[in-house]
Amino acid sequence: MKPRFSLILSTLCLFFSLHLSAQNLKLNQIQVIGSHNSYKSEMAPELLEYLTKVNPSASQSLEYAHIPLEAQLDLGLRNLELDVFHDPEGERYANPKGLEIIKTGGGTIPNYDPRAALSKPGLKLFHIQDLDFQSHYLLFADALTALKNWSDSNPDHSPVFILINAKDANITGTRPTLLFTATALDSIDLEIRMHLGMDKLITPDLVKGNYDDLETAVLAGNWPSVDEVKGKFLFVLDENEEKIDRYLSVKPGLKDAVLFVNKKEGNPTAGFRIINNPIKDEAYICDLVRKGYMVRTRADSDTKEARAEDYTTFERAKASGAQVITTDYYHTSTFFKSDYKVNFEGNVYERPNPVLNNN
Repeated sequence: MKPRFSLILSTLCLFFSLHLSAQNLKLNQIQVIGSHNSYKSEMAPELLEYLTKVNPSASQSLEYAHIPLEAQLDLGLRNLELDVFHDPEGERYANPKGLEIIKTGGGTIPNYDPRAALSKPGLKLFHIQDLDFQSHYLLFADALTALKNWSDSNPDHSPVFILINAKDANITGTRPTLLFTATALDSIDLEIRMHLGMDKLITPDLVKGNYDDLETAVLAGNWPSVDEVKGKFLFVLDENEEKIDRYLSVKPGLKDAVLFVNKKEGNPTAGFRIINNPIKDEAYICDLVRKGYMVRTRADSDTKEARAEDYTTFERAKASGAQVITTDYYHTSTFFKSDYKVNFEGNVYERPNPVLNNN
């Protein structure tokens, strides 16, 4: 990104951040756009060609990539999604099997790990072991350090929402993952605390305040104002019930927790919901938002909307009032011809929430 253009974008982002602040909006009274699998770099064409032969729909769904995290934030995006793999000893995901597929296809091996990050211990950051392994940051710790440096350089930035997937699914033909035990899930908290710092975090304890539990606080509207949490990040564990319960076993009631969790309403730890289909669930999302919950939904998935240039899902996502909307297309595709691009009116990525600020 050219320096002058980057400066213009940063100035615009600051303007809209100040605009939201001036309206004295609470955190749940805004709506932002962010990216899905935000760390993902472009896959080698030989790997996509190989997948096209064995699983065409999967190959097509992987035809997207993102610019670096800091560049996304400079653009104005205020949500990121990061997939982490447990690797406490290092080396587990070094030398991915996909390299042999690239060689067999006559391709050049990409410089995917110039710092030998995959050999180091700690949480790894990529999409699919052995296949979709190229990432702007292969170490979760390095991504967090980059976010901290960006935030320190932009101290008045509006809050950033970050979803975390703790990936331990096994895929046929790829190396086995390590299970995210309760201790492993707690290591996500530890790395965030260590590399980003508690002063950068919006935590469940902060929102809970003096209320008995998080959900009671959320239903009472105890979210902080945007102005109060400028320069901060809110992390959510986007996982299934079983994995969330493992995390809660080491963070009962989310006391001293870094991560919010995707617990269904009616639970004391509920506050931030992940509901992916705004067409099917628009009314449900809208009801949750009006009650005080925060919700993340999607504008598109698996490249389908972009290929069809279909904005129906995005329009329903906006109308639902979901505070966080993710897309793979804040820029148009570089993989196939399409004009599909997601932003709010005025080419911005954050605005007052239309459901909670419609007067």
